[in-house]
Amino acid sequence: MPENGESSAAALSLTSSTAGEITVVKVDGVLDATTREQFADYLSLAGPGLILDLAGVTFMDSRALGLIVHHWQTSLTSGSKFALVGVEYSKSKVMWITGLAQRLPLYDTLDDALAAIG
Repeated sequence: MPENGESSAAALSLTSSTAGEITVVKVDGVLDATTREQFADYLSLAGPGLILDLAGVTFMDSRALGLIVHHWQTSLTSGSKFALVGVEYSKSKVMWITGLAQRLPLYDTLDDALAAIG
């Protein structure tokens, strides 16, 4: 149960900016079943070029990973740019358990991602 009057929606904060034609979405908080719809709705507003900054993620479950993979696959089929930055093993173990960490375009920093896909 959330404490101090916080709702489950407060468990996730999403902000965006642009770098050229690429939308950069900064994710802070929990990515799980309780925040998946909020995350999906926010991502649906992003343009075709997308970088997800996951440095602020405190936990990620398989549902959230499925949504990320969907956006990655869509970018592959449409020729759009896509990258993930700031992914930490301890907070998104599901990426490594599934083997997707070796397939997804992961970069340490936003600058690294922009240099690679920009």
